[in-house]
Amino acid sequence: MRVEKLDEHTYAIDVEPCNVKGFISAYLIKKEKTAIIESGPACSVKHLLSSLAKLGVNPEKVNYLLVTHIHLDHAGGSGTLLRSFLPNARLVVHPRGAKHVANPEKLWVMARKALGKVAEMYGAPEPVPEDKIVEAYDGMTIDLGGGVKLEVLETVGHASHHLSFYESSSGRMFSGDSAGIYIPDLDVIVPTTPEPFYLDAALDSIQKMKNVHPRFLCYTHFGCVENASKWLEAYASQLKLWEKIVRECLLKGEGLETMRKRIIDEDNYAGKAANLMSSHPIMGRGMLLQNIQSFVEYVKRNMRAK
Repeated sequence: MRVEKLDEHTYAIDVEPCNVKGFISAYLIKKEKTAIIESGPACSVKHLLSSLAKLGVNPEKVNYLLVTHIHLDHAGGSGTLLRSFLPNARLVVHPRGAKHVANPEKLWVMARKALGKVAEMYGAPEPVPEDKIVEAYDGMTIDLGGGVKLEVLETVGHASHHLSFYESSSGRMFSGDSAGIYIPDLDVIVPTTPEPFYLDAALDSIQKMKNVHPRFLCYTHFGCVENASKWLEAYASQLKLWEKIVRECLLKGEGLETMRKRIIDEDNYAGKAANLMSSHPIMGRGMLLQNIQSFVEYVKRNMRAK
C-alpha cells in the first residue's frame, strides 16, 4: 500500500478499494493520541490495516476513527474496524449519520440502489457498536495532544450529515467530499453531487472552510494539495457554472446529454477529466451523468418554489 508522510505527525494512506489505486485516501494523525480519518469501504479494511502495520502503529493504540460522512466509500469499513481490529477506538460521526452506522441495513439498501455494482464491490457495512459512537457537532475539538487538535466543521451540501476536520498546527483541512474530487494525474477537480444535492448549503460549507484559512486541502478522493483557498474558490465557481448550464438547458427543454456536452465544453476541469472518469473502474461514465442529474433536481426544486 502506498503511504505518504505529509508532515511530522500526518500520513496519507491509499486504501486501494477493490485494488483500485489512487482513488480513496485515509489519513493517520499520530501524536499522544492516534486518529484515523476515513475508514474507506469494507473491501479496503485489509489495506488500511496493512498500512498501519507498515507505519508501526498498533491498532490497539488507535483512539479515534473519524468519518466525514457515512457513504460506503468513506465509512463502509468502520463497523468491521471497530468490531474486530480497533478495540479502543471510537467513531466520530455526524449525529444524522450515527443511527445508520449503528444499524446500516437502510444505508446498505440505499447504497445498492444508488451505486449498483459499485456497492457490491465496496461490500456491505457491519454495524458499529453504539457505545463506540461519538456524535460530533460543529465547533467540537478533538485533542490529540502535543498541540494537535482536530476542529469539527459541519459542511453539508454533498450530504446532510457531512463533516470536515481542520488541524490548525499543519493547516490541513480534511474535506471529505465537500470540496469535490481531486484527480492528481490531471491536477483538476470535479463535482461529487449525489441526490439530494443542495447547492446553497454546499457553497456555504465551502465558505466556512475558507474562513479558517487552511494551507492544505486533503481530499478523500484523492490526496492533498497546497493553496487550499484557490481550490475551494475553484470548486465554488465550478458548482455555480454547472448550475447555470443546467438551468439554461432546462429552460430550453434540453436533456442530460446536451448538458453533459456543454459542461465538458465550458468547464475546463470537467473537459480534462471526462475521458478518465469514463474509463475509471469505480467512477465510470455514469458518475458524470448522475452528478448532472442532481443539479437538474436541484434546479427543478428551485423553479417549483418560485
